[in-house]
Amino acid sequence: MTQIPYSTALIIGAGSGISASVARALAAAGVRVALAARNVEKLAALASQIEAETMAADATDAASVAALFDAMEGKLGPLEIVLYNAAARLPGAIPDLDPRDVERVIAASTYAAFLVVQQAARRMLPRGKGAILLTGASASVKGYPRSAAFAMGMFGRRGLAQSAARELSPQGIHVAHFVIDGGVRSEARPAPADKPDSMLDPDAIAQTYLGVLRQPRSAWSWEVELRPWVETF
Repeated sequence: MTQIPYSTALIIGAGSGISASVARALAAAGVRVALAARNVEKLAALASQIEAETMAADATDAASVAALFDAMEGKLGPLEIVLYNAAARLPGAIPDLDPRDVERVIAASTYAAFLVVQQAARRMLPRGKGAILLTGASASVKGYPRSAAFAMGMFGRRGLAQSAARELSPQGIHVAHFVIDGGVRSEARPAPADKPDSMLDPDAIAQTYLGVLRQPRSAWSWEVELRPWVETF
């Protein structure tokens, strides 16, 4: 199997599920991992398991994001993989939504992703090497009823990823966006017994992330869609 051509990674919006699976897979592949979230206490078990660095950060605050990168590079050295995995949801009918809550969702889904991409690009471009990964959702490509705020935020994240890929890829930075189109399985949300493999396995998702990181630059993907075999398009 082709080795991952990177040695350090920062996962922002870390927690259980996809980000934890990606962190474990990266660590198993020999990559040193750093984890960031608003609440670092929830990361203790995972950090101990994979010997990861942790740091609290507010991804919607430019100064906090810059400080996060500075601190993590001080501990791990140059960050070569950056994954933004945070998001916020706000279900509700459009006439009933509080504009302040909508602003918060868009800030977490799009503005924060921009701040992370910007800091990663500023550090990676002088080295001509790196990978920036952005986790998306069904809402990245489909706006559902009563989900306008989430759709706006995730459409924006996808647009950021596409623009960043076109700008940064020719300069050696691999940018990839992952559309997670379906429910993600967890202990709290298991797949129905009568419908095996009807939900996305986070460990299987992580293997796709690592597969993208292993891609030769002559055949880079900027976007991958993942869905269980029973999910409709």
